[in-house]
Amino acid sequence: MNPVMPSKRGRDLGRPTPQPYVAFMSQYPDLPDRLPLFPLGGAILLPGELLPLNVFEPRYLNMLDDVQREGGHIGIIQSRTGSDAARPNLARIGGAGRLQQFQETDDGRYLITLVGVSRVRLKRELDTPTPYRVAEPDYTPYAADLLPRREPECDLNRLLQFLQAWFKAEHLAADWSTLRDAPLATLIDQLSMSAPFPADERQALLEAADPVARLDLMQDLLAVRIAGGADG
Repeated sequence: MNPVMPSKRGRDLGRPTPQPYVAFMSQYPDLPDRLPLFPLGGAILLPGELLPLNVFEPRYLNMLDDVQREGGHIGIIQSRTGSDAARPNLARIGGAGRLQQFQETDDGRYLITLVGVSRVRLKRELDTPTPYRVAEPDYTPYAADLLPRREPECDLNRLLQFLQAWFKAEHLAADWSTLRDAPLATLIDQLSMSAPFPADERQALLEAADPVARLDLMQDLLAVRIAGGADG
Protein backbone atom coordinates (compact mmCIF):
# COMPACT_ATOMS: atom_id res chain seq x y z
CA MET A 1 0.00 0.00 0.00
CA ASN A 2 1.27 3.41 -0.90
CA PRO A 3 2.09 5.15 2.42
CA VAL A 4 0.80 8.52 1.23
CA MET A 5 -2.34 9.81 -0.36
CA PRO A 6 -2.04 12.33 -3.21
CA SER A 7 -1.67 15.88 -2.01
CA LYS A 8 -3.19 18.66 -4.08
CA ARG A 9 -0.49 20.95 -2.76
CA GLY A 10 2.10 18.64 -4.22
CA ARG A 11 0.53 19.05 -7.69
CA ASP A 12 0.43 22.85 -7.66
CA LEU A 13 2.55 23.63 -10.71
CA GLY A 14 1.57 27.24 -11.06
CA ARG A 15 3.09 29.00 -8.06
CA PRO A 16 6.70 28.16 -7.33
CA THR A 17 7.70 29.66 -4.01
CA PRO A 18 11.34 30.71 -3.64
CA GLN A 19 12.88 29.25 -0.48
CA PRO A 20 15.51 31.04 1.67
CA TYR A 21 17.96 28.47 0.38
CA VAL A 22 21.39 29.26 1.80
CA ALA A 23 20.27 30.65 5.15
CA PHE A 24 17.74 27.85 5.62
CA MET A 25 20.15 25.09 4.69
CA SER A 26 22.89 26.38 6.99
CA GLN A 27 20.59 25.76 9.95
CA TYR A 28 20.88 21.99 9.44
CA PRO A 29 24.53 21.10 8.76
CA ASP A 30 24.53 17.92 10.89
CA LEU A 31 22.98 15.10 8.91
CA PRO A 32 22.36 11.76 10.65
CA ASP A 33 24.51 8.66 10.14
CA ARG A 34 21.38 6.47 10.35
CA LEU A 35 18.65 7.63 8.00
CA PRO A 36 15.04 6.35 8.24
CA LEU A 37 13.73 5.63 4.74
CA PHE A 38 10.38 6.58 3.28
CA PRO A 39 10.06 4.71 -0.04
CA LEU A 40 7.76 6.41 -2.54
CA GLY A 41 7.08 5.54 -6.14
CA GLY A 42 7.47 8.54 -8.41
CA ALA A 43 8.49 11.05 -5.72
CA ILE A 44 11.80 12.85 -5.18
CA LEU A 45 13.02 15.58 -2.84
CA LEU A 46 15.58 18.14 -3.97
CA PRO A 47 17.64 20.40 -1.68
CA GLY A 48 15.83 23.53 -0.55
CA GLU A 49 12.44 22.42 -1.85
CA LEU A 50 9.31 21.43 0.06
CA LEU A 51 7.46 18.12 -0.09
CA PRO A 52 4.02 17.91 1.59
CA LEU A 53 2.91 14.38 2.49
CA ASN A 54 -0.26 12.87 3.90
CA VAL A 55 0.88 9.83 5.90
CA PHE A 56 -1.42 7.09 7.13
CA GLU A 57 0.38 3.71 7.02
CA PRO A 58 1.16 2.53 10.60
CA ARG A 59 4.88 1.82 10.08
CA TYR A 60 5.45 5.32 8.75
CA LEU A 61 3.40 6.90 11.51
CA ASN A 62 5.75 5.01 13.85
CA MET A 63 8.73 6.32 11.91
CA LEU A 64 7.56 9.91 12.26
CA ASP A 65 7.06 9.45 16.01
CA ASP A 66 10.69 8.28 16.23
CA VAL A 67 12.02 10.94 13.88
CA GLN A 68 10.55 13.76 15.94
CA ARG A 69 12.60 12.55 18.92
CA GLU A 70 15.79 12.03 16.93
CA GLY A 71 16.48 15.15 14.90
CA GLY A 72 13.73 15.15 12.30
CA HIS A 73 15.51 13.72 9.22
CA ILE A 74 13.92 11.31 6.72
CA GLY A 75 15.22 9.84 3.47
CA ILE A 76 12.82 10.08 0.51
CA ILE A 77 13.79 7.29 -1.88
CA GLN A 78 12.04 6.01 -4.99
CA SER A 79 10.78 2.44 -4.91
CA ARG A 80 11.40 0.35 -8.01
CA THR A 81 8.36 -0.69 -10.01
CA GLY A 82 7.62 -4.38 -10.21
CA SER A 83 9.14 -5.23 -6.82
CA ASP A 84 7.43 -6.46 -3.64
CA ALA A 85 5.05 -3.72 -2.48
CA ALA A 86 5.63 -4.66 1.18
CA ARG A 87 9.42 -4.38 0.81
CA PRO A 88 10.22 -2.80 -2.55
CA ASN A 89 13.61 -2.56 -4.18
CA LEU A 90 14.97 0.96 -3.77
CA ALA A 91 16.89 3.41 -5.89
CA ARG A 92 20.44 4.00 -4.67
CA ILE A 93 20.13 7.81 -4.66
CA GLY A 94 17.49 9.74 -2.76
CA GLY A 95 16.94 12.97 -0.88
CA ALA A 96 17.39 13.63 2.84
CA GLY A 97 14.76 15.98 4.21
CA ARG A 98 13.97 17.50 7.57
CA LEU A 99 10.53 17.89 9.10
CA GLN A 100 9.41 21.48 8.78
CA GLN A 101 5.70 21.13 9.54
CA PHE A 102 3.73 18.46 11.37
CA GLN A 103 0.03 18.10 12.10
CA GLU A 104 -2.01 15.15 13.36
CA THR A 105 -5.56 14.83 12.04
CA ASP A 106 -8.62 13.66 13.97
CA ASP A 107 -8.52 10.30 12.15
CA GLY A 108 -4.89 9.66 13.09
CA ARG A 109 -3.11 10.68 9.90
CA TYR A 110 0.00 12.89 9.91
CA LEU A 111 0.17 15.87 7.57
CA ILE A 112 3.82 16.80 7.22
CA THR A 113 6.06 18.99 5.12
CA LEU A 114 9.70 18.09 4.52
CA VAL A 115 12.36 20.51 3.36
CA GLY A 116 15.12 18.98 1.27
CA VAL A 117 18.58 19.22 2.83
CA SER A 118 20.88 17.09 0.67
CA ARG A 119 20.79 14.25 -1.77
CA VAL A 120 22.17 11.00 -0.42
CA ARG A 121 23.58 7.70 -1.65
CA LEU A 122 22.54 4.63 0.30
CA LYS A 123 25.65 2.69 1.35
CA ARG A 124 23.76 -0.19 2.92
CA GLU A 125 20.58 -0.97 4.77
CA LEU A 126 20.87 -1.56 8.51
CA ASP A 127 19.39 -4.42 10.48
CA THR A 128 17.03 -2.72 12.93
CA PRO A 129 13.98 -3.81 14.95
CA THR A 130 11.88 -0.95 13.54
CA PRO A 131 8.95 -1.68 11.21
CA TYR A 132 10.42 0.82 8.73
CA ARG A 133 13.73 0.62 6.90
CA VAL A 134 16.90 2.44 7.94
CA ALA A 135 20.07 2.95 5.90
CA GLU A 136 23.65 4.09 6.35
CA PRO A 137 23.82 7.20 4.18
CA ASP A 138 26.69 8.75 2.24
CA TYR A 139 26.31 12.50 1.73
CA THR A 140 29.84 13.16 0.48
CA PRO A 141 29.04 13.04 -3.27
CA TYR A 142 26.56 15.86 -2.70
CA ALA A 143 28.48 18.31 -0.52
CA ALA A 144 27.62 21.05 -3.00
CA ASP A 145 23.94 20.66 -2.11
CA LEU A 146 24.63 22.78 0.99
CA LEU A 147 26.04 25.62 -1.14
CA PRO A 148 24.11 28.29 -3.07
CA ARG A 149 22.38 26.92 -6.14
CA ARG A 150 23.83 27.93 -9.50
CA GLU A 151 21.32 29.86 -11.59
CA PRO A 152 21.11 28.29 -15.06
CA GLU A 153 21.07 30.35 -18.22
CA CYS A 154 18.64 29.41 -20.96
CA ASP A 155 16.12 30.64 -23.48
CA LEU A 156 13.21 30.91 -21.05
CA ASN A 157 10.67 31.43 -23.83
CA ARG A 158 11.74 28.17 -25.48
CA LEU A 159 11.51 26.29 -22.19
CA LEU A 160 8.04 27.68 -21.48
CA GLN A 161 6.90 26.80 -25.02
CA PHE A 162 7.99 23.20 -24.41
CA LEU A 163 6.19 23.18 -21.07
CA GLN A 164 3.01 24.72 -22.48
CA ALA A 165 2.84 22.11 -25.24
CA TRP A 166 3.45 19.30 -22.76
CA PHE A 167 0.98 20.60 -20.17
CA LYS A 168 -1.70 21.00 -22.84
CA ALA A 169 -1.21 17.37 -23.89
CA GLU A 170 -1.40 16.27 -20.22
CA HIS A 171 -4.46 18.50 -19.52
CA LEU A 172 -2.57 20.43 -16.84
CA ALA A 173 -3.11 24.09 -16.00
CA ALA A 174 -0.42 26.52 -14.88
CA ASP A 175 -0.05 30.18 -14.02
CA TRP A 176 2.42 31.01 -16.78
CA SER A 177 3.08 34.58 -15.65
CA THR A 178 4.10 33.26 -12.22
CA LEU A 179 6.30 30.58 -13.77
CA ARG A 180 7.97 33.19 -15.97
CA ASP A 181 8.80 35.35 -12.95
CA ALA A 182 10.14 32.54 -10.74
CA PRO A 183 13.90 32.11 -10.17
CA LEU A 184 14.97 29.62 -12.82
CA ALA A 185 16.74 27.19 -10.46
CA THR A 186 13.62 27.10 -8.27
CA LEU A 187 11.39 26.57 -11.30
CA ILE A 188 13.52 23.70 -12.61
CA ASP A 189 13.73 21.92 -9.25
CA GLN A 190 10.01 22.28 -8.51
CA LEU A 191 9.08 21.06 -11.99
CA SER A 192 11.41 18.08 -11.51
CA MET A 193 9.49 17.19 -8.35
CA SER A 194 5.92 18.06 -9.38
CA ALA A 195 5.51 17.73 -13.16
CA PRO A 196 4.31 14.32 -14.40
CA PHE A 197 7.64 12.83 -15.43
CA PRO A 198 7.80 9.02 -15.26
CA ALA A 199 9.76 7.58 -12.36
CA ASP A 200 12.95 6.84 -14.33
CA GLU A 201 13.11 10.36 -15.74
CA ARG A 202 12.37 11.87 -12.33
CA GLN A 203 15.23 9.82 -10.88
CA ALA A 204 17.56 11.07 -13.59
CA LEU A 205 16.55 14.66 -12.80
CA LEU A 206 17.27 14.02 -9.11
CA GLU A 207 20.72 12.65 -9.92
CA ALA A 208 21.70 15.50 -12.27
CA ALA A 209 24.69 17.33 -10.81
CA ASP A 210 22.99 20.69 -10.22
CA PRO A 211 20.15 22.87 -11.59
CA VAL A 212 22.25 23.68 -14.67
CA ALA A 213 22.61 20.00 -15.57
CA ARG A 214 19.00 19.40 -14.52
CA LEU A 215 17.80 22.08 -16.93
CA ASP A 216 19.80 20.57 -19.81
CA LEU A 217 18.30 17.14 -19.11
CA MET A 218 14.79 18.53 -18.72
CA GLN A 219 14.99 20.35 -22.05
CA ASP A 220 16.20 17.15 -23.74
CA LEU A 221 13.33 15.16 -22.19
CA LEU A 222 10.78 17.77 -23.23
CA ALA A 223 12.16 17.99 -26.77
CA VAL A 224 11.83 14.22 -27.19
CA ARG A 225 8.32 14.26 -25.74
CA ILE A 226 7.16 17.12 -27.98
CA ALA A 227 8.76 15.56 -31.05
CA GLY A 228 7.03 12.28 -30.26
CA GLY A 229 3.71 14.05 -29.99
CA ALA A 230 4.24 15.80 -33.31
CA ASP A 231 5.15 12.51 -35.01
CA GLY A 232 2.02 10.88 -33.59
